[in-house]
Amino acid sequence: MQASPSADTGHPLPTRGALFASRCPSRQLFQHVTSLWAVLILVTLRDEGRLRFSDLRRRAEGVSEKMLAQTLQTLARDGLVERHARPVVPPHVEYTLTPLGQDIAAHVHALVDCVEGNLMRSLQAQVAA
Repeated sequence: MQASPSADTGHPLPTRGALFASRCPSRQLFQHVTSLWAVLILVTLRDEGRLRFSDLRRRAEGVSEKMLAQTLQTLARDGLVERHARPVVPPHVEYTLTPLGQDIAAHVHALVDCVEGNLMRSLQAQVAA
């Protein structure tokens, strides 16, 4: 794992992980980014731009309000999603991708395209098994 000093602590921060190592910090980010709900959020925000919570919930059929909120919080904590709250009644909250989120969402979108493009082959393999 390569490291560079942190401006805040002076301790080295990893610049690239070793995904196969059990304590690699990239594993946690990988887990967050590849969860079903995160994939749907990242792809939706990439395609649609700024969206309200209710719009995201409508697009990600089957997600509970609690799971969507947790996933958005996780993605925000990871620096992928930005929460924009307007001080109005009722509260008006919107979500957008950060530059990091846009970068990762582009790769997630490519994975989604690959999975959907090969869906029939996978379904045929499942039937044949």
